Amino acid sequence: MIIGSHVSYGKEGLLTSVKEAISYNADTFMFYTGAPTNTIRKEIDENLTNQAKELMLENKIDINNVICHAPYIINPATSDIEKQNFAINFIAQELNRCANLGVKYMVLHPGSSVGISREEGLNNIVFVLNKVLEQNIPVMILLETMAGKGSEMCINIDELKYIIDACNSECLGVCLDTCHLNDSGVDLQNFNFYLDEFDKKIGINKIKCIHLNDSKNPISSHKDRHANIGFGTIGFDILLNIVNSYKLNNIPIILETPYIGEDDSDKNRIYPPYKFEIDMLRKNVFNPNVLDDIRSYYKK
Repeated sequence: MIIGSHVSYGKEGLLTSVKEAISYNADTFMFYTGAPTNTIRKEIDENLTNQAKELMLENKIDINNVICHAPYIINPATSDIEKQNFAINFIAQELNRCANLGVKYMVLHPGSSVGISREEGLNNIVFVLNKVLEQNIPVMILLETMAGKGSEMCINIDELKYIIDACNSECLGVCLDTCHLNDSGVDLQNFNFYLDEFDKKIGINKIKCIHLNDSKNPISSHKDRHANIGFGTIGFDILLNIVNSYKLNNIPIILETPYIGEDDSDKNRIYPPYKFEIDMLRKNVFNPNVLDDIRSYYKK
């Protein structure tokens, strides 16, 4: 099991990310190269990046399993020419930053078909991606499976297949998100059936990352609200079966679950759950008191 979580990319860049991942006993992690909601990016400090790589080696974190996430501010599905050009340029910029860091995968939200048909949205995504892919940046784009909130694209295997077939690139793969799959209508109790269909239509070798999240909402809700592992409608046992699937061996698993507040009514989510959720999944045992354990640990 190669497992980690979303981490910060702070003042020390990748070194900040590595230090946080190590604090969770993780062996992989995912990060943004800047804020996910704006275009502000700091120059990459080569010295700090080299320190990060050394620390990764010391702690047995393989950079080939590390994931970057593209920001949310781009919409590859749009028909607006100016926004399409922005998406092309910014995706390429982020891919180049990944390449400079030595990271091989970047997850991308495929966008929403606002005010247009789904077919138009899919074709717009293909256009944007092909413009990026023709630049031959040595980083694989991973299309994330989405929950179907609003007019989100890539909410089923067929939409993913359409894009992947149309782009026909070795640098295009898929990231499965368990909360999004549930909320889009996939019954994760029958996850192997989903994988069989995926393998038949796309090829399971295209799956390069899993976002492991429980869901606060029932199947087919199209809401996209993540819950802590074992405290949502998917449940610990089903999520455990997913991470232990032999069909997904050696695929990085990334937790994006909510931070924990001082108490159950606290909306200020301040304590990261990842160290404890990773431990539960590695031990294959659900701890019903884990939220209290998290609070106690960080209050020390």
